[in-house]
This record gives sequence, C-alpha cells and structure tokens, in this order.
Amino acid sequence: MVKAMVLCAGLGTRLRPLTLRWPKPAMPLLGQPLLRYALATLKRGGVTAVGINTHHLPEVMEATAQAECARAGLPLSVSREEGEIQGTGGGIRGLRDFLRDDTFVVLNGDVLFGCDLAGILAAHQASGADATMVLGPLPEGEKYNPVELDFSHRVRRIAGHGPGGDRLTAWHFTGAHVMSPAVFDFMSASGAEDINHHVYPRMLAKGLTIHGHRIDPFAHYWSDLGTPARYFAAHRDLLFGQVGLGPFAGASPFEDTPRGAGNWWAHPTAQLSNLRAAGPAWFGKGCVLEEGVTAGSGTSVGPGAHVGQGAMLNRTVVLDGAEVEGGQLYEDCLLAPGGVRIALG
Repeated sequence: MVKAMVLCAGLGTRLRPLTLRWPKPAMPLLGQPLLRYALATLKRGGVTAVGINTHHLPEVMEATAQAECARAGLPLSVSREEGEIQGTGGGIRGLRDFLRDDTFVVLNGDVLFGCDLAGILAAHQASGADATMVLGPLPEGEKYNPVELDFSHRVRRIAGHGPGGDRLTAWHFTGAHVMSPAVFDFMSASGAEDINHHVYPRMLAKGLTIHGHRIDPFAHYWSDLGTPARYFAAHRDLLFGQVGLGPFAGASPFEDTPRGAGNWWAHPTAQLSNLRAAGPAWFGKGCVLEEGVTAGSGTSVGPGAHVGQGAMLNRTVVLDGAEVEGGQLYEDCLLAPGGVRIALG
C-alpha cells in the first residue's frame, strides 16, 4: 500500500488575481482541476490513498480534493494549516500520522508532470536511499535553484545547502519526491520549514542518502504552472498535442469532449452557434458561444463560460464561468470571471 501527499497550501501570489478564486491545484486546466492530473498519475503508479494540506482558500481546496479523490476512488486525508503557512517540510510533517508507516510519495500541487511513478518507486527501492528527488535538466532561461549530484547520483547540495563535493552536476527539481519515514526524524517539532532547504540538508549532514532520479525530458512532460505565462502555455501544449496523456489515464480533457468537424473538441452540452474555428480549440461543458464567434489557434473556452456575439478569440484561454463581451478581438490572453483579462503577448 503506497500513500502519497500532494502539497496544496501555497498562496499562489504569482498567479493573482486568478488565485483569489482558485488555489493553484484547483485551477482549471481545460475544464478540470490541475489536481485531477496529479491524482491520475498517482493512481497509475500504484498509490492507494492520498493526503493534502490546505491553507489558502481552504474550503475551496478541500472541496475540490474531496470531489476529485472520490472520482479517482482514492481515500483522502487532509491537514488544515491555520494561521501561519507551514512550508513544504511543515506541510509534510502535518500528515505524519498518515504517512509514517512506509515509503511515500510527495508531489507539488502546482505542476503538470507526466511521470512514470512506478518506475521512480522501483528506482528508489533499488537505490537504498532514504529519499529520492526526481530531477530533470535545468530549463534554459529559468532561475530554478539547482540540485547538485555526485558521480553516483547522490544529492550533495540543494540550492547551495549541503556538504557539497567535487565534480558535481546541476539538475532541476521537478517537485516529485519519494521518502522513507526517516525524514520525520529531521523535522522541527513545529513551525514553518522547507523540505529542500532545511530538512534534506540535516539528513545529508548526518550521512543519510538522498538519491537523484534523473528523467528524460523528451519522454516526460513537465510544467510549473506558477505564473500566468506558464499556465497559459500548458493549455497551448495540451491543445497542440505536446503533452503525452498516457500518465494521465482517466484524466484526459479530451475524453468527454468529442472532436468536431474541424480541428476542435466540444462537450456535447456546449452551445456553438455557427462557430467558425480554425483550431486547435476546445469548448467545455455548458459553455455558450453566441452567433458569429470565431476561434483561432490555441483557443479554449471553459465550462459555463459565455462568449458574446461576434467575439474573435485567438490564442486565448477563457476560464470556467467567465463572461466575454462580444464584438471584440481577444488575442494572447487569459480571460477569467469578474472581468479579469491578463495579456500575454
């Protein structure tokens, strides 16, 4: 029996004002919460029960997790962080009673990562390590803190913290870990702390082993959806077939939206009045497009959204429940409820 935790307490400051409505793991991605994709990956990898932590918009996050875990057939445990947010280390500590019996998995709730979890778990067991960090090449042009490995793929330094060593190579942390219960022995009794900056360096200082499991970036889709630009890009990548959907079995946004006569997908309840669509485009459950709407490349309209007559959408993400005024051109932007418009061009 493998348990997992999805970290769901983050404030989502870089995604505001979108995260004033949705916590990041509850953000819609082609009509379904980002959490659904994570749960599909976990279940496919053999996970049988899931825990989350909540802090920002806790009622929304918990309701989303309850619905999605029920859909996936996974029991849910919740740690509610009230007052001060506890950080990644403190967040994991909050589910100690749930996780401490055996090896467990931890995922960041704000990433879309199509990983082979069963393979990662097998590699962790074979390594004999006390924890495993899943790593990829450092993305060009991004400022992520490096995880440095020695020649035997042991982690020696994380964001400058750790014993270091000679001839280390720098890698990017994907947000996925496998941990043994030994990690709890290196956590503070209370207070906020970070698993990478605080807990893992303590483990390394005492001689415990953290393994770096490196993935092939061409075989595994990974995206941090923590900024509007990256969130927008994830929609585009799904529409253009850049995301391998195998790891997300049962969570594909195209499963209940059949392909239309052109290069677009639409839920059977979507109302598309004389739609002109170049595509690729996607139209969710119960959305309404009035007469004369055009949808160009890379456009999606979420469930319950309403697009007014004659609106022109091109490379535009209309989020669930948004109201879009007709007769205007919308290009390279995110449109959300409450009249929110985020330009990305």
